[in-house]
Amino acid sequence: MARARPRFAARLLVAQALVLVAGALTTWLVASVVGPGIFSDHLQQAGDTHTVEETRHVKEAFGSALVLSVSLALLASVLAALAVSWYFSRRVERSIGNVAVAASEIAAGRYDARVPDPGLGDEFASLALTYNRLAARLEATESTRRSMLADLAHEMRTPLATIDAHLEAVEDGVRALDDDTLSIIRGSTGRLRRLAEDMTAVSRAEEGLDVTLRPLAAADVAAAAVNVARDRYAAKGVHLLTELADAGPVRVDVDRFGQVLGNLLDNALRHTPAGGTVTLACRRVDHWVEYRVADTGQGVAKEHLPHLFDRFYRADTARDRGQGGSGIGLAIARAIVEAHGGGISVTSAGPGLGATFTVRLPGLR
Repeated sequence: MARARPRFAARLLVAQALVLVAGALTTWLVASVVGPGIFSDHLQQAGDTHTVEETRHVKEAFGSALVLSVSLALLASVLAALAVSWYFSRRVERSIGNVAVAASEIAAGRYDARVPDPGLGDEFASLALTYNRLAARLEATESTRRSMLADLAHEMRTPLATIDAHLEAVEDGVRALDDDTLSIIRGSTGRLRRLAEDMTAVSRAEEGLDVTLRPLAAADVAAAAVNVARDRYAAKGVHLLTELADAGPVRVDVDRFGQVLGNLLDNALRHTPAGGTVTLACRRVDHWVEYRVADTGQGVAKEHLPHLFDRFYRADTARDRGQGGSGIGLAIARAIVEAHGGGISVTSAGPGLGATFTVRLPGLR
């Protein structure tokens, strides 16, 4: 059986006690050896008129008083220092123990564990804050993972059930393996393939992208994205407008950034009913080039805005599934924009009042 090791507080207290005792002994020895000699020199300099016996008695009295007073003073100071050291050691040990307990809880899957500020200074406060941020990040990651798995299970269930049902019907002779049946099965397998591609795309986007930047006219980049999306808008009956000011040049990866604007335009098209309007604007704001995609569609409730760029997040799950959205287009857009050194945000006045997505990239002079 392994021998139990002394606790941290006990080891720290013993170490501090040894230092204090060594210091006290050193002080006592120096005082007892040096003090009488100095006192004797002062007596001679003062013109001592006492007899030899009286002088010896005075020196002995001084030595005894010096040793006794120094001993008592050192004993009191050592005891006081040990008390303070014991208190501080317990505080430090308790703080370390809190971190260890919280780490054990996180290791066991309880990601809501947090460490309180021990009140031992900026260093310990920073340690607690950093640990709590790490725990919060792990909690958010675990929540996203569970949500993603639930979404994937739901997304896969429908096409798999469709494939299974039609194959069973063919085996039982209820349906013939004709073009209609094969079309339905291919549609379901295509949905599974798109889901796998979406998962791969968002994973690559969040792990880091290689972008090849070259200077282009900012307005031309927006115009190209509009030309690609115009037929889809016409088919649904949604008006696609542009407000393209001369914003100067911008450094972009044409394919990657075209994907960003394409995702934003597709997202706006999904959530804007026929007869509505989507506007893509481009302008210069200080040292930035700003792209804005504003729609008159369904809008977004305030509580959903901070999460729209999270992968597989849907403000309205039933709506997006029905319209074919996988919930990762905005996550990919954010990863690409950040790889360009820019940022992306969204605003909405609420449900039914439309939404505006804003992309900012560093502009060139």
